[in-house]
Amino acid sequence: MGLRNPADLTTCYVGIAFYRSDDGNALNTSVAQVFNERGDGVIVRGGPARISRTDRQPHLARADAHALLVQALDAYRREHHTAPARIVLHKTSAFTGEETGGFQDAADERFIDALEMSWITSSEGAAVFRPGDAPPLRGTLAVLDERELALYATGSIEFYRTYPGMYTPRPIGIRAVTPTRDPRELAAEILALTKMNWNQTRLDGRLPVTLRTANQVKSVLRFCPPDQAVATRYAHYM
Repeated sequence: MGLRNPADLTTCYVGIAFYRSDDGNALNTSVAQVFNERGDGVIVRGGPARISRTDRQPHLARADAHALLVQALDAYRREHHTAPARIVLHKTSAFTGEETGGFQDAADERFIDALEMSWITSSEGAAVFRPGDAPPLRGTLAVLDERELALYATGSIEFYRTYPGMYTPRPIGIRAVTPTRDPRELAAEILALTKMNWNQTRLDGRLPVTLRTANQVKSVLRFCPPDQAVATRYAHYM
């Protein structure tokens, strides 16, 4: 009897991106949460983040990471009237020990055993080439090491026998916190999430919908005061 594919579990996808307020005084977080295959987004605004002196990236304190995921799970329950069996968390910066601890605390508190965390980079310092002049096929995966993958979320489309883009495609980087899954399964799930955009007819996108929607939402939230209530439905930000 084979092991159950984690992707078969009821999954809550959470994307975390960071934004600076319009006055430039505070660095906050925005979350775009995608519910399963339906792609319904619910927005949860998190607490303050700080730029680390070590890597110059925004990070959360353990308590804020815990509170953020708890809010996301509360929003999931309000939408689906149940808890997910699995959480997939994508973030635009590296994970610190404080953040992984806070997110794990929230998952443990809600008795959710499967928590997968990945840092998704917008570019990767590696490239793949194929014979001829055409760029690599969309879906090409390079396993750089146990915890670092380079995925071509955009590239040549075999069905069209061409590359439907203007510039040379670059892979995104996938840095899993814990390498618990087959890299091909992890990349395949992220590749599927890049296609979940109901606002266009393109077959591809560079970022998974978790982070693409978070990036869109933060461009609006940066103008909202910290104490102002914000719309929770992603449709309000489209």
